[in-house]
This record gives sequence, C-alpha cells and structure tokens, in this order.
Amino acid sequence: MTTPSLLILPGDGIGPEVMAEVRKIIDWMGAKRDLAFDVSEDLVGGAAYDAHGTPLHDDTMAKAQAVDAVLLGAVGGPKYDVLDFSVKPERGLLRLRKEMDLFANLRPAQCFDALSDFSSLKQEVVAGLDIMIIRELTSGVYFGEPRGIHKEGNERVGINTQRYTESEIARVARSAFEMARKRGNKVCSMEKANVMESGILWRDVVQEIHDAEYPDVELSHMYADAGAMQLTRWPKQFDVIVTDNLFGDLLSDLAAMLTGSLGMLPSASLGAPMANGRPKALYEPVHGSAPDIAGQGKANPIACILSFAMALRYSFDLGDEATRVENAVEKVLADGLRTADLMGPDGGASVSTSGMGDAIVAALDASL
Repeated sequence: MTTPSLLILPGDGIGPEVMAEVRKIIDWMGAKRDLAFDVSEDLVGGAAYDAHGTPLHDDTMAKAQAVDAVLLGAVGGPKYDVLDFSVKPERGLLRLRKEMDLFANLRPAQCFDALSDFSSLKQEVVAGLDIMIIRELTSGVYFGEPRGIHKEGNERVGINTQRYTESEIARVARSAFEMARKRGNKVCSMEKANVMESGILWRDVVQEIHDAEYPDVELSHMYADAGAMQLTRWPKQFDVIVTDNLFGDLLSDLAAMLTGSLGMLPSASLGAPMANGRPKALYEPVHGSAPDIAGQGKANPIACILSFAMALRYSFDLGDEATRVENAVEKVLADGLRTADLMGPDGGASVSTSGMGDAIVAALDASL
C-alpha cells in the first residue's frame, strides 16, 4: 500500500493558525498510531494571489488532482475586496470544487453535549443533534448559464440561471442514500417543486433513484422554505438532508448555528472514485478566514481538526481513528476547555488556539 497523500492549503486569515493544530494531530497519528501521511503544502486564496497574481496557481491545481485528499483552511479578507471578481480569493476555492468535480458537499451538524446551551434554541431541542446535509456543489444557480450583469434600456439587470441535469441530480441523490444506509436510513430531499421547474425535476429524479435502487431507505420530500422552518422547530426529526447548491448553502449555514458556533463545524466535498478507489476529496472547516482575530491565538481549531477526522473516515477508510479524534474533542469540551468563541455565561477554562490543539493531543494520548 502506498502512503496516503494529503495536500494542505492553509489559505488566509486564521487558516494557517488552525491548520497548525491539524498538523499536530497528523504528527500524532504517525508517532502513536503508525499512520504516516505524505503531506505537502501550497497556497490558495489571497495568499496565492499575493505570490502569483492568481487565487490558485495551475501547479497547485495539478497537485490537488493528484493527491488522495486536500485539506483547506480558509480564504479571503478585506484587503482583497478591491480585486476584480475573477481573481478574488474565493475563486480559488470554487476552481478546486469545479475542476475536481466535487459534486457532493457533506455538512454535518452535530451538537456536543457540553455545548448544548450555546445554541439559540432550547437545550432539549438541540441536545444530541446529529444530522448530515448533503449539498449538490458543482451545478445549479452558482454555475448555470447565462449569467452576468447586463444593460437593458436604461437599467442594469443581474442574471443567474438555475440549471440541473438528471445525471447531476441522480449522483448526489445516490450519495445521500448511501450515507443514510450508514446512519439512520432516512433521507429528506428539499427543493421548491411548487414554483421551480428545476425543483420538479429534482423531486422526480430523487424519487426514481430511490424506487429503483434504494427502496429500503425511508424517503420524504419537503419544500426548502418549509425545511428551514422545520430545522429550527425540531431538527432531530432529520437524519440526512439532500438538496441543491443554493438551498444547501442556506440550509447548512442555518443548521450550523443550531450547534452554537461555526468554529465547531467541518465539511467534506466528495467526487467520483479515482483509480485507487478513493474519492476525489476536499475537506475544510465551515468558518471563514475571520481576519479580525487572525494572528491573535483566538481562533477555534476544532472545525479544522474535525475536517481532518472526516478525511480519515471518507478518504482513508480509517473510521476508528476518526472516531478517536472526535471522542478526544468531545472529552476536551466536557472538561470545560474553551476557545474565545465558546466562552459562555457558565465560564470554562479559556485556552488559545494552540492550547486547544495541545489539549486534544493530550486527550488522544489518554485514549491509548
């Protein structure tokens, strides 16, 4: 077996800080679990623009295509707001998603018991929450043509096109059904079939895939706006939610705040299997670059660490080790250690970014 390869792209803002803590976990895996990774590092986003005049160099794109998984920190910052849209830091991330054809975005929303009072919802509503939103990532309104800002008469008109093919819907639906079989065996598909033709096609194709290939999985359909309401009313009714690019963007951020902090939430973007059987994959924390706290040791590294745990599970078939990392995070939180974003009225022991990483490594040691 070849050593699994991992490309690290720390990016901008707090990206390098949280990624440094992931490095500690990777080093621990090599030293204590005899799990070596072939790790390389490169630039993305504003850091890449500063070095190369582009948010993602072609050489970096080639590396991303060649490795088993990519782990990204964050991109963007106010210093890049003046750039042309075509070279903004976020375009580097979008290029990775598009050219790697990462069509299934996995966004777990899990509420750790120690943080159940951090949500804006009542504790009994979110305690024990564990849902997975699967968002189609490479099509829909973010990529459809025609698009742009045009002049019609005396005014400007902004145009974006919502477009889906049957095959694009079918492959993300299969991802959702396969995920459900490993969890609670229940999928809710969300769209707007009441007002959008793309929603009608979405519902039809998801139902067809279910009936033909996954009749053992419980399937329900819900309009996306009703889904947003139900997520805030009683989120634990859901197991796996599958939805399109735009609605997935909105619903996954809504679900993220059910858990209390964006600093806690990882994500995975998966594509088709490569020759070695591993899927094309990009892992990243949900939070942004947080330039207001960059370099201050205040950032929460847990989302990035949990993103690496997702890589262990989905790219490297190391589910037991992923669980080990997740349990270490849960223990540290249960012990009351908190980064700045997790400091609530009940207090807790305040730790820095590196302090949180060290505590998780210590919890990993204790798990042996």
